[in-house]
Amino acid sequence: MSSSTTHRRRGDTRQRIQDVALELFVEQGYEKTSLREIAERLDVTKAALYYHFKTKEDILVSVFNDLTRPIDELIAWARQQPPTLETKREVLRRYSESMGAGASLFRFMQENQATMRDLSIGETMKDWMFQLVELLRTQDGPLTDQVRCVSALFTLHAGMMYLQHVEGDPEETRLAALEVATDLITQAHQAA
Repeated sequence: MSSSTTHRRRGDTRQRIQDVALELFVEQGYEKTSLREIAERLDVTKAALYYHFKTKEDILVSVFNDLTRPIDELIAWARQQPPTLETKREVLRRYSESMGAGASLFRFMQENQATMRDLSIGETMKDWMFQLVELLRTQDGPLTDQVRCVSALFTLHAGMMYLQHVEGDPEETRLAALEVATDLITQAHQAA
């Protein structure tokens, strides 16, 4: 067996552990899920699970880091761009896509806010929100336009977190929230 094959299989196992753990965290809640249950669902020994992750927190942090890497990249990219309406629209579009790709994680975070506050992940999310708000906000505009810019960000969250039970395709819901968020940003910039 080649080294790359071994690495790929380990990566697949790590991914399976993350997927199953997140599935259980969403179904039962983080606190009520044990490493034993994760191992049982995977049909592996607890020792095999420990080879990849020592704690539930290790699993959750790894899922968070993997699924949210595009947000870090987005913030870094946006800081290098001029603060134009087009840049802000692109920030919203990319952020919406990142949320869509990590939908199960974002739902877990919404439903387990107490756990999130206790883990380092909660602070990271809070920091992102402040950074994204600063990237979207109209610096010198009237307060109502600044509120529109901030509301655009939270409209995306509403589409992901609160409208998940609306009848229809989740992708259509995400795109509808993105359209409303883009309208808010556009309206704020037209007034400026």
